[in-house]
Amino acid sequence: MATITFKGNPVTLLGNEVKVGDTAPNFKVLANDMSPVTLEDSRGSVRLISVVPSLDTGVCDAQTRRFNEAASTLENVKILTISVDLPMAQKRWCGSNGIENVQTLSDHRELSFGEAYGVHIQELRLLARAIFVVDSNDKVTYVEYVSEGTDHPNYEAAIEAAKAAN
Repeated sequence: MATITFKGNPVTLLGNEVKVGDTAPNFKVLANDMSPVTLEDSRGSVRLISVVPSLDTGVCDAQTRRFNEAASTLENVKILTISVDLPMAQKRWCGSNGIENVQTLSDHRELSFGEAYGVHIQELRLLARAIFVVDSNDKVTYVEYVSEGTDHPNYEAAIEAAKAAN
């Protein structure tokens, strides 16, 4: 299991660690309109899944903006940003920040994604910062569990992995 810290303190990740080569686990989260969304809904596209603790924090804001910008350079790639923020809060944040190329999804209800991908932080009931790239056949081609929850992921490596998965 991945070992991470949050603000320097070790935290416990619940769920199953995902590795390159695995079949991507399915999950059920909520879109901004409260409709259910699963991994299967985007089958046939490469998915870059950007996981953040909360959109209302500096690093999560920057991460989502960075992938929103990158989306225009990525053909046949859907960028999903998943947090436990409420769907209404995600919708408000996207509207206030001009985010149109990334789909924000909420795992607040069941922590289905958090458990399936091993990013549910037990102590905080938040998701750990991570990046997953899943190809159009649901194979995981890139994984980054960011070792310190307040650090940025490797944006360039994730973007290159999404391009290569196409």
